[in-house]
Amino acid sequence: MANYLNQLLFGYYPYVALSVFLLGSLIRFDRDQYSWRSGSSQMLRRRQLVWGSNLFHVGILLLLAGHVVGLLTPHAVYTALGLTEGAKQMLAIIAGGVFGVVCFIGMTMLLYRRLFDPRIRNTGSAMDTTILLLLYAQLILGLATLPISLQHSDGSTMVILAEWAQRIVTFRGGAAELLIDAPWIFKAHILGGLTVFLLFPFSRLVHIWSAPVWYLGRKGYQIVRTR
Repeated sequence: MANYLNQLLFGYYPYVALSVFLLGSLIRFDRDQYSWRSGSSQMLRRRQLVWGSNLFHVGILLLLAGHVVGLLTPHAVYTALGLTEGAKQMLAIIAGGVFGVVCFIGMTMLLYRRLFDPRIRNTGSAMDTTILLLLYAQLILGLATLPISLQHSDGSTMVILAEWAQRIVTFRGGAAELLIDAPWIFKAHILGGLTVFLLFPFSRLVHIWSAPVWYLGRKGYQIVRTR
């Protein structure tokens, strides 16, 4: 049963989540562009929004870039550059810690606005709050992995996680088996990230895809307020 559950969560679920992420984003962009918005509450507590939003966006974009590069760059590339597994892991810990704290501060400010200001809470939707809480939990899990990573300074766990991600995106078998003995907190962090991808097309996160040329040329009008 344990092996089956492991295969389900880390062998099949990634493809379900990524398929919904890609197809859902494409369908929504093609058929529902007038609802493509970030849901700004800029006119309410503007100073807190500016600080929180800037810290959140800088932190999360750098974290995303670090995850993509760290997980999907082949191991041979790092060794060719003279970077050992341990050095790569220490670099990831330092960068992830700094960017994670920046993102945590910004997201805490945004969550406080949304949860404790009735006016801001009423301008959003249940999905707005859900996706922000999910990202917050995912960020906390990511920060919680840092002390565990420091206990494995040889970088072996990072190599396993990178190999899992690379097998998933290249459709190679045996990906789930790599995570059987991985610490539970890394597994929880992976599942949280996959769930973010799953919910992405149904949330305000879709505005990430809005390059200015497409955003300005979209069809229909954006509904800002209804009577």
